[in-house]
Amino acid sequence: MSLATLTFDDWCALDGATAHHRAEEAARQAGGTLAEWESDPARGPVPHRAVIERDGQRFALIPGGEVRIGFDVAAWIPTAEQLRSYREETVAGGFGFDAGLSAHLAEVLTPRRTVTLPTVLMAVEAESLSDVPSEVPGLLATRGLRPPTPDEWEHACGAGAENLFRWGDTYPSHCSPYGEGLGPHRLPNAFGLSIGHDVYEAEMTGDPGHVHGGDGGEAVCGGYGTFLGRLPLATANHNPQVAEFLHSPDGEDQYEDFSVRPVIELG
Repeated sequence: MSLATLTFDDWCALDGATAHHRAEEAARQAGGTLAEWESDPARGPVPHRAVIERDGQRFALIPGGEVRIGFDVAAWIPTAEQLRSYREETVAGGFGFDAGLSAHLAEVLTPRRTVTLPTVLMAVEAESLSDVPSEVPGLLATRGLRPPTPDEWEHACGAGAENLFRWGDTYPSHCSPYGEGLGPHRLPNAFGLSIGHDVYEAEMTGDPGHVHGGDGGEAVCGGYGTFLGRLPLATANHNPQVAEFLHSPDGEDQYEDFSVRPVIELG
């Protein structure tokens, strides 16, 4: 089995020794070294985690194939606290949001769907943009990299989980959605990525209409409420308004406030 045909389901089903061999193969192909390795069934549905270092940058192995991503808003049942926050903090705050929480989520979350993705290496940490968004793909290409597609970003973040957030459907209200501190968002995800961890970290993708990982702090700074202030960390949240701003003249003047998570393609 070549790395190009290694699927997420295959990866999760492999024994530790075979998975380690595939991880080393990926490291060789990328011209790097296997810097971190973990294999333990107790880790949950994704038992293996491989982090490869190349040119001083760390990348996680993200197996692809046919995977499910997005979020099923129709099947989601909000908690009493989520409803209270939306009604009493967001709607009552006069920000112009619709009274229906599910309707709002349907606008900002991508729908549940099945897609076919390649197996890639994705940067553990996003990096700040070094130029305007239109120039980023070319700059990454000179390093043998590219931006992730929106589907790749969602799969890499959720790692097969169907929850609202990569760790579950709720967010502890006592945890800050940005900066340092404790909370599920501060932990590496199942693939070893530091992702969906700070609402101020808005990551561009290869699609100008999709920004993931955060909203630049808009909801928090705007006082949209506890729930909406944390919603930008949801795996399927693609922030269409933030994406529009990033690719506008005003946004291009502030490109250093945005980031990108480079990808290495595997043959």
